[in-house]
Amino acid sequence: MARLDATAQMTRAGLNLIQQALSIYDSDLTLAVCNRPFQTMFGLPEHLVTPGASFEETIRFLVESGEYGEVDATEDFVKTRVQQARAFVPHYMERRRANGRMISVEGSPLPEGGWITVYTDITAIKQQEGLLRARSEELSDQLLTHAEELARTNRQLESTIAQLEETKRGLAEMEARTRLTTEMTPAHIGHVDTDGVYTFTNRRLSSVLPGRRSDIVGLPYDEALGFTVARRLRPNLERALTGESTVLEFTDEESGRRIRTAFTPDRVGDEGPINGVYLLSTDVTEEAQARAVLTQTHKRELAAQLTSGLAHDFSNLLTIILGLQSRMKKLHLPAEASELAEATTAAARRGGTLLDRIAKISGKRELHPVPIDMGRFFETFRPLARAPLPDNMRLSITHSVPDELLLLDEGSLQDSLLNLVLNARDAIGATGGEIQVRAQKVRDTWLDIVVEDTGPGFSKEALEFALDPFFTTKGQAGSGLGLSMVFDFAKLSGGNVKLENHRNGARVTYRLPLRTVPRAQAQPLLILLVEDMPDLRVSVREMLTDLGHQVIEAASFAEADDLADLPAINMVLSDIKLSGHTTGVDLLARIARRRPELKLALMTSLPEAHPLRQRGAACWPVLPKPFDSRQLHAIIAEEAAA
Repeated sequence: MARLDATAQMTRAGLNLIQQALSIYDSDLTLAVCNRPFQTMFGLPEHLVTPGASFEETIRFLVESGEYGEVDATEDFVKTRVQQARAFVPHYMERRRANGRMISVEGSPLPEGGWITVYTDITAIKQQEGLLRARSEELSDQLLTHAEELARTNRQLESTIAQLEETKRGLAEMEARTRLTTEMTPAHIGHVDTDGVYTFTNRRLSSVLPGRRSDIVGLPYDEALGFTVARRLRPNLERALTGESTVLEFTDEESGRRIRTAFTPDRVGDEGPINGVYLLSTDVTEEAQARAVLTQTHKRELAAQLTSGLAHDFSNLLTIILGLQSRMKKLHLPAEASELAEATTAAARRGGTLLDRIAKISGKRELHPVPIDMGRFFETFRPLARAPLPDNMRLSITHSVPDELLLLDEGSLQDSLLNLVLNARDAIGATGGEIQVRAQKVRDTWLDIVVEDTGPGFSKEALEFALDPFFTTKGQAGSGLGLSMVFDFAKLSGGNVKLENHRNGARVTYRLPLRTVPRAQAQPLLILLVEDMPDLRVSVREMLTDLGHQVIEAASFAEADDLADLPAINMVLSDIKLSGHTTGVDLLARIARRRPELKLALMTSLPEAHPLRQRGAACWPVLPKPFDSRQLHAIIAEEAAA
């Protein structure tokens, strides 16, 4: 197909280089092809030089524009010309146009039907012939020779001009296509010269680095990017100016976005001079978040492998120790020995508690994000956080989060914030003070929840190691797993935790990816529910209606296939396994071809490794059974926001 398009383009370019006007009409009297001189010679509008244009309409336009001079009956004239065209015979004629110019018209039929016509402007030739006939006796042979050479030179010059115009048009089209391609690319493409000044941009810089200008041609790169980012990029830019291609990944402090920039030297050949550097910058924030999640998952899996065997053996040892201590208590021991036995028992029990916490931090853990109204979340969180605080300790909670619902694991978020509040309480101590919790968005990328206290702040050692498992500053009262579990949840979500001191105490910034579900997209839907088990269908239907949605039920593939054509339906939720030989995957594929605008989702009890579930998951969201109304709402809201 690409080769055919290239051939057609070369053919058009070749026809446009011809000095004469050319048109080809097929046996149905519709235009097959023409060149640009055909349009310019007769002043034809664009629709009459487009393949498929009617010969009859073209003749009518030429008559009405005066091409044939005064015509008394336009329609009769057009009808006669059409009849002559249908009985086409080869011909050559010369005629004077209404504007006084002379043209020659040469027509020839084609073997497969239709004809080709060539129109040549011969005005200059006719003028020269008249002049030569009038003054032939006075002209010398030398003058005639010069006239012939001049005519030949003019023809060559006209041919050269036509070629240059065609080349110019081709370059303009190529530049327009290149510009369109770069504008559509979801990245910033730019070029700086050897002085670091932008000479080209696809005007996408502001979409990658918010707050920057889009039109930066003529600006130094440090002014266009901002001095902080420019200083970070300068070493790679200087290496590229020496001929070395590099790639740099960095975080833009203003927006919190993760950016990857490739630097490519602009040079001709391997040894040619360097004329500047091409820069390709891409927003890889989501990719970086996914990498962080994957890395944290690998760390957790490794920790689980290392601790599972040790925890099993340690548990056995603690069981033996506790059994021996119980037997020792039955003996008549001195008071001092009884105290030691009690201490040993307490230590063993503490070891059991520690094992439970190790299992929680190293065991498999999954996130279950659901749409959360942050205002309502903090209303529920406030009494939970206030309860363990003494009367002399104040708690303030503020937030400036958008009205959209946020996709978060509510249980893990609540546990993490409670952990931070309790740590702040312990840091402040009995003297009392204040704990502040603030939630705010950073650009449109992150949700920052900041917990500040008026305690003594983090020590230098705590700032460095507080997020590591088992590090604690509480002595025997702490396990060293609280902040590490908070950090674990943040990294598993694709975010981070930052510890620092402020003027009045300690500050913990809890950063999570900002994933919104606009309320306008969480409105009630009409959902086609496809499930062949009546009891289960009733249960899911009640969940959907409790969420405010309307439901139409189908018990089979055939019934669902018919109902899917109802225009009011917004979404189809189908079980993967249906009675008969067809499946929910087959059903959604069939519906998607007919109604691509519908939101589609699957539900199943099949394991993740099952081929049928994997085939469905490759195209649509899959809700694993069993599920509750929150998980059901989450998948509907996610699809509605897509």
